[in-house]
Amino acid sequence: MTLPLTPSMAATEAPPVMEARRWLDGVVFPPERPLINVSQAAPMEVPPLALREALAEAALNDPAAHLYGPVLGLPALRAEIASQWSGIYGGEIGAGEVAITQGCNQAFCAIMSTMAAAGDEVILPTPWYFNHKMWFDMQGITTVPLTTGAGLIPDAAAAEGLITPRTRAIVLVTPNNPGGVEYSAATVRAFYELAERRGIALILDETYRDFDSRTGAPHDLFADPDWRGTLVHLYSFSKAFRLTGHRVGAIIADQARLAEVEKFLDTVAICPGQLGQIGALWGLRNLGQWVAGERDEILARRRALEAGFASLPGWRLMGCGAFFAYAEHPFDLTSPDLAKRLVAEAGILLLPGTMFRPDDDPRGAREVRIAFANIGVTGIGEMIDRLAAFRV
Repeated sequence: MTLPLTPSMAATEAPPVMEARRWLDGVVFPPERPLINVSQAAPMEVPPLALREALAEAALNDPAAHLYGPVLGLPALRAEIASQWSGIYGGEIGAGEVAITQGCNQAFCAIMSTMAAAGDEVILPTPWYFNHKMWFDMQGITTVPLTTGAGLIPDAAAAEGLITPRTRAIVLVTPNNPGGVEYSAATVRAFYELAERRGIALILDETYRDFDSRTGAPHDLFADPDWRGTLVHLYSFSKAFRLTGHRVGAIIADQARLAEVEKFLDTVAICPGQLGQIGALWGLRNLGQWVAGERDEILARRRALEAGFASLPGWRLMGCGAFFAYAEHPFDLTSPDLAKRLVAEAGILLLPGTMFRPDDDPRGAREVRIAFANIGVTGIGEMIDRLAAFRV
């Protein structure tokens, strides 16, 4: 007996990172050339000791850490985010305008469930974050690609030409995944004004904000008293505090929208995990200086990556920042074939650009994404050496 499968789920591609991991099956990496895994932007180290101790203390001595909590998250964490984000962005955000989720992917799915359904359209700049595209495919929502060109920066005027009566939102990720580029405040403002003028939402995913190379607020949208009803901000604690396994994300949106989000979250998770939220709250209150040091290290790795690619014949670095580099390769191979050969012949696991573009976009066949934040400066140097030595 074969159980039924919805057409939209059947049409959704398999998770790219899991697909790439299968390329490792049967491959032996000699001790002198261990695998360099730059396929996923997940910190490979545990949270700092003081944060782990705070989690252990809560697990041992706080009975509430093991019980259901409020669907939209711990009040203290929501209030802390509202306070700190108001200071960062120079705006006014209330605790009731913050919701906590099981990671930023759930934040995205929750907010999109309130505004787009089968037959609706959402604009995504390309190359795009594949999990966003996967959610739309599962829901029967049409993804409308917005080409970004060689610099990977989207243009609001070009996006306006893609808006139809079925358009519900535009999604921006900055610093970008997969491209690494940082969108200027002017670019973000232009998209906000477009969304406001056309009566659609601007979903602004700032998962990698803590590793932006610029100082100060990346945009001033929350300083606009009319941001509610147009702007939705998404965030993740996975990268800043290395809480990947605890799955803690956040949404900032108007309270009426979060009342609808609550329906989704209550249905799929009941509430976010208590320990992860306790860790995120402790981190916000105590780890500012530590996160600044993490940012410095990521920026050092970025500089090493940029310098290394400058020495690679034929390669072109299209974008680099936060956790990612996005590059055009020089070989007479499609990027999926190149990625598989790099595993076997160079001990490098990266993702092909075809995972980040529409099937009919030929540019993906010449591009790759490198999650360089997973390896140190020494590892980046080794990766550059292996790429330089690779021959078709």
